[in-house]
Amino acid sequence: MLWCPAGDHRPYTAPSTQGKGAQRYSYIRYGSRSIIAKGENLQRLIELTARIPFDDRINRQATINDFDLGLIQAFLQEIKSSLYEESQKMSLAELSRSMYIVKGADEDLYPVNVGLLFFNRTPEKFFSRAWIELVVHRDDSGRSFSEHYFKGPLHIQLRDCLAFLKATVIHENVIKVSYQAEAIRFYNFPYEAVEEALSNAIYHKSYEIGNPIEVQVWPDKIEILSFPGPIPPVDVQILNHQRRIVARDYRNRRIGDFLKELDLTEGRGTGFPTIYRTMHKNGSPDPIFETDGQSTHFLTILPARQDKSDQASNQAGVGVNDLLFKELDDVVAFFKLPSNQASNQVSNQVQEIINRTVHDKVVPILETAKQWVSSRDLLTQIGLSVQSKNKNRYLTPLLKIGWLQLEYPENQTHPNQRYKITEAGNRYLEFVKSIG
Repeated sequence: MLWCPAGDHRPYTAPSTQGKGAQRYSYIRYGSRSIIAKGENLQRLIELTARIPFDDRINRQATINDFDLGLIQAFLQEIKSSLYEESQKMSLAELSRSMYIVKGADEDLYPVNVGLLFFNRTPEKFFSRAWIELVVHRDDSGRSFSEHYFKGPLHIQLRDCLAFLKATVIHENVIKVSYQAEAIRFYNFPYEAVEEALSNAIYHKSYEIGNPIEVQVWPDKIEILSFPGPIPPVDVQILNHQRRIVARDYRNRRIGDFLKELDLTEGRGTGFPTIYRTMHKNGSPDPIFETDGQSTHFLTILPARQDKSDQASNQAGVGVNDLLFKELDDVVAFFKLPSNQASNQVSNQVQEIINRTVHDKVVPILETAKQWVSSRDLLTQIGLSVQSKNKNRYLTPLLKIGWLQLEYPENQTHPNQRYKITEAGNRYLEFVKSIG
């Protein structure tokens, strides 16, 4: 028996006769006969392939084992899916089928692209340059800048990049006015506009093209570039004259579905109105959206708000003494930076958030984990009883924020599992020590 599984790269062809020089045709089943597809039948075959977006196509370079079960379960838990409880008892294949991230028969099961983009820790192995490149320019010369790369599953790289921008680039300005009690408050870049623009770039980028998403932060603007441009009928004229696009199509519907589940985007054409509204509310100039006649790229420009009293001091990013930490994500992004200067103001903000959202034993745990150590020895040395509840309470949060690492990350229940501090964890320790 010959088994020819269907794929997403139709239509296939076969030689009409044996021997060299035989012409190749596409065939269809017509009743009890196999006939050559011609005219309208051939057109229908071609249309079937065109209707399958890239993010929903089978990837035969990967296997179902390339999925990370931990990522899948963390996603289901975050969106509060009823499938999360069932996933504890399901095989990886059954769980993947339930989430529609695999296709094929049980004997020939393959991941679809959207599954690899969200539930594989290194999607760039399958999709060239599927990451975000961020460049922060310290002045207008273009010579003084720092580069940062955000890789991993789409939703994780998006959140890491946003947290980085929130902690190091976006800052609040406060101007006291003599004739009124309330101060004037505004941001150099409104976070909601930045979030929507970057989420749209993730949503609408083509992952068939080996170009990363590029974010350029200048003293007076943020530029977000993705490839290719918008899908027709959206063109340069529509981008420049309409604040809400009614007639639209989506390049990655499955990616959009996952981002919506995580509340990272809304869809339904609300992206442009949200950006315009938040920029206007902040007192910023209108955003600029650009593409070319061939729709080879999409560029979003968010101008910074600058008042006369602020123009001399407004820079891309802020000094460490001006940083304002509000959430744990801000702290995590800060300690991913290559170097951090300490100050009492920053230290107070960091310690308050860590004690409130993580726990008060972070420093002794990281000090103990300078070398590989088992959970039993780690808990014992910091004066805690060896219980699963203590492991979940004190060790798991540090794994989630990337300050501890596992020796066997692919098998969290490995009998010889051990823990060790990461580079980000080391930076936090050095930061704490420098304060004294």
